[in-house]
Amino acid sequence: MTVHDELDKSLRRLEATMKAANLWQMETPEPSAFDSQEPFCVDTMALPQWLRFVFIARLDALVERRAPLPARCDVAPALTAYFAQQGGRASDRLLLCQVVEEIDRLITDN
Repeated sequence: MTVHDELDKSLRRLEATMKAANLWQMETPEPSAFDSQEPFCVDTMALPQWLRFVFIARLDALVERRAPLPARCDVAPALTAYFAQQGGRASDRLLLCQVVEEIDRLITDN
C-alpha cells in the first residue's frame, strides 16, 4: 500500500469521524474566506470548516493526482487547542485528534 493509499484511508476516516461528531454538516464558507493569510484560516473559518473545506480537499487532490505530499504536517496541536476552547464530547475529541495525528505522521514521515 502506498502512502497515498494510506492517506486516502485516513482522510476517509477523518470524514467519517467528523460526521459522527456532527462536525461535517456546515455551510460552505464564502469564497473570500479561502483568501485568508492566517494559519488554518482562523480569521475566516472555524477549525472544523477548515478541516473539511481546505485540509481534506487539498489532501484529496494530492492523493488523486499521486502528487508529492507536503514536507511536514502539524495540524493535531491546533485541533487539540480548538477543542480545549470549544469543548465537545471527550470521545469525539479523542477520535478526531487520533486520526489527525495519524495524517500528520503519514505526511511528515514520508
